[in-house]
Amino acid sequence: MEAYLKYAENGMPFVTAKFAMTLDGKIATHTGDSKWISGDKARWAVHGMRNISDAIMVGINTVIADNPQLTARDERGKPRDRQPLRVIVDSRGRIPVNARMMSEPGDTLVAVSTASEEVRESLSEAGFGVVEAAADDGSVDLTALMRHLATELNVTSLCVEGGASILGSLFDNGLVDKVIAFVAPTIIGGGDAPSPVAGRGVELMAEAIKLERVKWDRYGRDMAITGYC
Repeated sequence: MEAYLKYAENGMPFVTAKFAMTLDGKIATHTGDSKWISGDKARWAVHGMRNISDAIMVGINTVIADNPQLTARDERGKPRDRQPLRVIVDSRGRIPVNARMMSEPGDTLVAVSTASEEVRESLSEAGFGVVEAAADDGSVDLTALMRHLATELNVTSLCVEGGASILGSLFDNGLVDKVIAFVAPTIIGGGDAPSPVAGRGVELMAEAIKLERVKWDRYGRDMAITGYC
């Protein structure tokens, strides 16, 4: 219902930012290892979230680092009949044409900005959908991409699963409606270990995004904090 109401109001999808982090706010070690921060119960909860979303989004760095399937699966690990659209934010079109997700059910859309015509044709021939949404700085214009998803592809609900640059840009541009943060009782440490949200951020604590209607749920050893922007 919340997704439908926002879509009806302004033609933009309802965006949920989902991420898993350790107790000290890390999403990976300084070497990039991130499997697994959260436990089985939290991960199965994420599959349920994917199953009720029209689309899921990640950035190209997540694809290159993890080569994820990005599917909604049942408790037996099998793909569900209904799969969300996979949206990859990839300004230069660097996604491998043999990415693991391409052998999975469901469709994949690559959002580019500076990718050459040759690269776009190669992606199309490999089975990817390709859409251009270029910002002035050469990055993908996320606001334009959101409008395209809503108006051209009827996406009313979008779950964004990272990485930090994509989530940071979404927060910077006021495009996030809901946050689901899974927190594992684990400490990674390290000044170079990445955190879940990058971007410009705010300069003053008074400008920080404060979630409303916050609730906590437990999934095994992990906690999920849910709130609305």
